[in-house]
Amino acid sequence: MIGLGTAINIGLIIAGSLCGLAFGRFMKENLKQTLMMVSGIIVLLLGMSGAMQYMLVIVNGMLQTTGPMLMIISMVAGAVIGELIDLNRWITVFGDWVKAKTGNTGDPQFTHAFITASLTFTVGAMGVLGSIQDGLTGNYQTLLLKGILDGIIVMVMVSSMGKGALFSFIPVGITQWIITAMAHIAAPLMTPSAIDNLSYVGSILIFCVGIDLIWPGKIRIANLLPAIFVAMGLTFLL
Repeated sequence: MIGLGTAINIGLIIAGSLCGLAFGRFMKENLKQTLMMVSGIIVLLLGMSGAMQYMLVIVNGMLQTTGPMLMIISMVAGAVIGELIDLNRWITVFGDWVKAKTGNTGDPQFTHAFITASLTFTVGAMGVLGSIQDGLTGNYQTLLLKGILDGIIVMVMVSSMGKGALFSFIPVGITQWIITAMAHIAAPLMTPSAIDNLSYVGSILIFCVGIDLIWPGKIRIANLLPAIFVAMGLTFLL
């Protein structure tokens, strides 16, 4: 059934979050801080491994880099577009709205946890590729694997950052269902090169999320989101 993969993904995020809430209350503050750093390291490594997969190639037995120009143009142009639109502010407003509607106005970390978890689980290659596969063929195996990873990571995030991370299932569901629904319409544009470029830059953004987990407030990651669409568009220009 088309769309089942995202439903499973959402269910695993909620399950992982509930586990984090159940065990988080028994944790000391220093353990929560350590788990926060662990979350950052995990996300950093996931982003780094994803980016290296597309950046490094073996040519004549030698390791070489590929796509640096695409990466530079995508990140710079994406940052300019994102800052002009100020996506970070709009996502923060949405996070504050979710906080108010769910009765969590007394939680100072709610919005930060919500934004961080949401970006971690929505800009990755697995979410995009899995949603496209689900929309075109009904194959949800990639989203199932992503859901398992998301469930583990969100469990750590919730236990260290609070319940704001739980509600990341909202943007995850909206984003992946839209991609799944649009997969049939945009099928001619979803060439292997376009998907690779999108996944390449998306992995770099995940790396940035890891940096923000370890050193909060250093990067306005939401304002970099247009970079993944620029990367996809450049496929047909470069």
